[in-house]
Amino acid sequence: MKSLLISGDRSGAGKTSITLGLAGLLAKDAVVQTYKVAMDYIDTSYLSGVTGRPSYNLDTFVQTDEELAGLFSYGAKGADIGIVEGVRGLYEGRDSFTDVGSTAAIAKRFSLPTILVVDARSITRSAAALVKGFQAFDPDVRIKGVILNNTGGGHHVTKATEAIEYYCGIPVLGAVPRSPDMDLSMRHLGLVPFVEGMRDPGFAKTIEGIIRHVGAHVDLEAVKALAEDVTPEPNQVTGSLASRPAASRRIAVAFDEAFTFYYGELEAVLQSQGCEVTKFSPLHDTLPDADGYIFGGGYPEMFAEELSRNTAMREAIHAKAKAGIPIYAECGGLMYLTRSITLKKGWLGRGEDTVCPMCGVFAGDTVMPAGKTLRYVEGSAVLSGNSYPFKGHEFHYSGVVMDPGTRFVYTLSRGTGIIDGKDGVVFNNTLGSYTHLMPVSAKGILAEIFSAERGKQYIKADSPQTL
Repeated sequence: MKSLLISGDRSGAGKTSITLGLAGLLAKDAVVQTYKVAMDYIDTSYLSGVTGRPSYNLDTFVQTDEELAGLFSYGAKGADIGIVEGVRGLYEGRDSFTDVGSTAAIAKRFSLPTILVVDARSITRSAAALVKGFQAFDPDVRIKGVILNNTGGGHHVTKATEAIEYYCGIPVLGAVPRSPDMDLSMRHLGLVPFVEGMRDPGFAKTIEGIIRHVGAHVDLEAVKALAEDVTPEPNQVTGSLASRPAASRRIAVAFDEAFTFYYGELEAVLQSQGCEVTKFSPLHDTLPDADGYIFGGGYPEMFAEELSRNTAMREAIHAKAKAGIPIYAECGGLMYLTRSITLKKGWLGRGEDTVCPMCGVFAGDTVMPAGKTLRYVEGSAVLSGNSYPFKGHEFHYSGVVMDPGTRFVYTLSRGTGIIDGKDGVVFNNTLGSYTHLMPVSAKGILAEIFSAERGKQYIKADSPQTL
């Protein structure tokens, strides 16, 4: 598969909009497989939306080398071209002195030709100095071209282009002018997810506007010419993701405007473990019958009153948890399974606190907002007497306050969790955490939660709260 990587010189350089535009353009005539560096499920929702294929995450902190190669190879099947979108600036990662978790680490791991998106606002010749510094910082990262973003008039573009091509020896593939057409809707955790955005009739026009704007100002043929054959050999991970044993149980995944934070390989991992996967909406549906349920992250706080009004759904989830049906909830899902979500006075212009009853599975309450948390986490989970080391991340703006005496099954050596490095609250066979796990790396935990065996419990816990 011909592949390339698109990075930025910093957060906010415009790489997401430009990657989205390029993926959308290429998808008109080819099968495009996209990937995203680091743990991010919002940008991938856009890349999936314009290509029609799941987008996969590549993270050198969370995933092993075998998992990285296996997932890249799995995604490449049937694709003509692969596009990897970076995270933040090219060299941002876990810490100061290594490139673990960075875009650069992925560029080097797969020897990907890299296009650097430079925010050229108010600079011309200095853009060459910036690019030269990026080239010199790590010569093993193969920066093969530049796209200038936020450019002004023709003289601005000419000076910056001439300087970069002369001093850096690489082509400028395009210059994208500043335009409101490139603006995507944002909120407290980043972009508005693609599925939610599609509720707005004007959203699709915005996406098409970005694709047209990028197409008008970037040389697509020159971009395609930089792509190189980069497809790792299939390995055990690739084979595992592709395996489809006969389904022995049915897992229902919450997916609607409120719950959209999922990694692209989740369904493949569950299917490889003998699960049939179906989707449902906690906002709009009744709870389907299933052998287990997953509530991913998302923006339940934006739909708290609507979620609260679906009383039949909340009562049904409560009953399933009490009966010991396996349930797994991450972040937004955790919030939904507490007793309530309180939307604080002043947040989004509210005149007073608003308390929205939730499912009452866990003996605790959610407050929104409570400060932004964004970091990698590392720890171990103890489930049914088995210990599972894991890595992941936490990404939320809420706080969950559990009742005294609450017991947790996650102990974090890095990160905060629900409180003071404790995460993974349980009731019967229901597990909820702030930690987001990548399905390939956490397949052992998922297999434990959704084991075909019934009647076992992770930990003895008190009864859930009454709705």
